[in-house]
Order: sequence, then structure tokens, then C-alpha cells
Amino acid sequence: MKNKKMSVVVSIVLLFVLLFATACSPTGTDQPAEANNDTNSSLAGHYVGYSWRGEAGGGTFDEANQYIETILQLDDDGTILDAKMLFFVQKDGFWTTRQSGNAFVEVDYDVDPSPAIPGDDYEAGDSMFTIYTADMMSFYAAGVSEDNTAAIALVCPVTRYQFEYKFDADYDFSMSMGELTVDSGEMVPTVLTSGSGLLRPDSWDELDGKTIFDVDIWSHVVNDQGILEGIDNDSTVQEFMEAFGIEFSGGHPQEMELSYGYFGNGGWAGNFTAIEESLIGQNATELTSLVDWSVERFAGAVNEDNIFGVDVESGATRTVQNSIDGISGATVRISREATSYQRALVDAGIISEDDVIVGRF
Repeated sequence: MKNKKMSVVVSIVLLFVLLFATACSPTGTDQPAEANNDTNSSLAGHYVGYSWRGEAGGGTFDEANQYIETILQLDDDGTILDAKMLFFVQKDGFWTTRQSGNAFVEVDYDVDPSPAIPGDDYEAGDSMFTIYTADMMSFYAAGVSEDNTAAIALVCPVTRYQFEYKFDADYDFSMSMGELTVDSGEMVPTVLTSGSGLLRPDSWDELDGKTIFDVDIWSHVVNDQGILEGIDNDSTVQEFMEAFGIEFSGGHPQEMELSYGYFGNGGWAGNFTAIEESLIGQNATELTSLVDWSVERFAGAVNEDNIFGVDVESGATRTVQNSIDGISGATVRISREATSYQRALVDAGIISEDDVIVGRF
């Protein structure tokens, strides 16, 4: 009888161990799902896909400090009912998303901004701002001190430099924005926020005569939409400042607490929201990638292992831009987003892992 009781106890313990191991088992994201080619089954359900930093070089999901997750909700026929795309980054040992919008921002109005040294010997300049956030893409901060000194920071989406403007109370705010060029000393590139800018100047002489609105042909994303919509080189400095919520009285900016946010499409949150909205209503069995890889300039950059932008043929592109239709913004490469999207299709059984193009992350 005693042995029988012991056998029951052992069985219960083993059952709990099995249940615990099942509940704690990994999701298997470093082993891509294989397609289920049962064409008679419904496609209704939620499907998840991933792409991650280092994947193109052989790195595993578990080793990555950045990854993109795509979640698709499909109906019976594969029409996308809902889509979610999240860009996860690891900061100081913790995971957050670039879309979170959370930031810590301070400003020191006593600092006079000075330009960074660009190029291979990069050194940061003097900045009025202290900023901690997971998303610097199209970030802005603006405030006015008690003595009516105004400070504004804008992260240029083309160069990824943080440009700063400082205006004393007696500044001529009727000046046009076209006069606030890099070489004028009134649009100061203080800090490089990311090394992945589309334009990477080795000298600020390369941007002589340029303003935040015409650094490059892609600069239109600064004022096509968002808080700076309608503001351009012909606008006055006062109109520019008012776009950030700064009020004037007697020709002087009035004290305003420091505020921050995202201009243009709205940083990474806006970029990914645009991708999500573009997907809803499309049929996933027909839209098998965010990128048409048959285009010659892309096809020439996909190697035999289906990796994009690593073994690049002469004249082929290394990145995929989709700025014209507003899906991604100025310098966002959607090749890695396409990888994550395709992996969700693998999870749904629409395509196989062999069909996935691994984009540069």
C-alpha cells in the first residue's frame, strides 16, 4: 500500500514538472516555422514573424539586441484584417520598443550650441539638450526660458544629426527660415543620433546653403505632414516657432515648458503605423512581401542564400527605400520589415522559409 501511494505521488510530481516545462518552453523564434501547404484549410487566425539584427551575418535571434515582430490577423481567405509591427530594442539590459514615445529631455539655456565634427573622426558638439529615448527618428524638443530665450532641437531624418536653434528675446523673428542655413551658424548640427543616415557628410561644407527643409531630396518628409506641415524656407522664424506651440507677445517668445514629440510622419511609431495601415485589407496570399524583389535594382542585390544587400553586384542597391508613397519615411529601410512580414506568412503557411528574403538590419 505504501509503495502504491508513493507511485501516485511520483506520478503527480512528474505531471507538474511536465506542465511547468511546457509553460516555460521558448516560442522557437530562432527556428523559423515551415509552411503548412494544406490549401483546403482556412487561413483565419493570428500569425507572427520576426527579423533580427545580425541575422544576415549568421547571428541567431537569441543573440540579437534588436528585432522586428510582425503580427497579422487573417480571415478565411487570407485577407489582412489587422496588422501590428513592433521594433524592439535593448537599452541598458531592458527591452523596449522604438514606438514607445517615452523620453527624458532637459535643456540648458546657458549653453551655446556648437557643431559636431562629422566623418570618421566624429566628435559631438556642445548641445543645449540632454535626451534619452529609444526613438530619435524625427524627434523634436522646444522650450522658452524665463528670460524669453528659445531653444529648439530637430533630428534631421536624412543625416540623423540633431540640429539646434537658439534665439534670444531680441532676435529678429521676421527673418525667413531660408536664411537659417548650416553655414549661417544658426542651424547647428550638435549630435549624431544614429550612424545609419542616408546622407553622411564628412564636412559641413557639403551642406552650405542648406536648411532643415532642403538638406536632400528626401527632406520633404520634414514638412509634408505633421506639426511642420506648411512651414518652409519662405516662412518666418516666428511661424516656425509657433508650429511648436511657442506663443509670442510684443514680438517676443513667451516662457514655455519644454515639450517634445515627433514631426513629419511621427518617428518610428508613425512609420510603422503607416506600414500597418497599408496592409489592412490586402490579401496576404497575393502580397507575399513588402518589397517587389523582381525589380532589377533589388534582384541584383539578393545572393544565392536569399540575403539582401550583402553580396552586392555592381550598380545594385544595398537598401530599399519606400518614401514616395509615405510608407516608411526618409531613411527607413523596409527590407528588414519585409523579412518580418514574410516570416508571418511562413507561420500562416502561405509561403515557405525558402521564399523569405533576409534584409539588411
